[in-house]
Amino acid sequence: MTDNSPEPRTDGSTPKVERGGLWGLFLGMAGLLLQPYGVVLSVFGVVQGFRARRSARANRTEAPGALLSVMVGTLGIVMSLAAVSVFVVYDEQVRAYRDCSARAHTVSTQEACDEAWESDTGLPPSAVAVFAG
Repeated sequence: MTDNSPEPRTDGSTPKVERGGLWGLFLGMAGLLLQPYGVVLSVFGVVQGFRARRSARANRTEAPGALLSVMVGTLGIVMSLAAVSVFVVYDEQVRAYRDCSARAHTVSTQEACDEAWESDTGLPPSAVAVFAG
C-alpha cells in the first residue's frame, strides 16, 4: 500500500491542493441537471477529475473531489445516454405526448396525456416530461 499523503517539499514551500477535482465535480453536477445536453459537461467533469488526480499524484498533493467528479460525471453521461435512447426508441410517442401536452390546458387533460404516454410506452411520464416542456 502506498502513502499518498502530501510531504513537505525540499525547497521549503508547503504543498498545495489541486483544485481541478472541485471544478470537475461542478461540471459533473451541471451535467446531471441539464439533461440530455449536459453530456458534454459530464464528459468535461470526468476529464477534469482524471487530470486533477494525475496532477495531484505528480505533485504529491491532494485532489479533493477528483474521484467524486469522475463518478458524478459518469452518472451524468449514463443518464444523458438513457434520455437520448428514449427519444430514439419512442420518437413517435414523444411527438404525440408533446402535442398532447401543448394542447392540455387543465390538469385533467394533462393527466390524460400522461396516461396515454404510459399505456403506449410503459414508462412513467417523468421520462419525457423534462424535454416536452
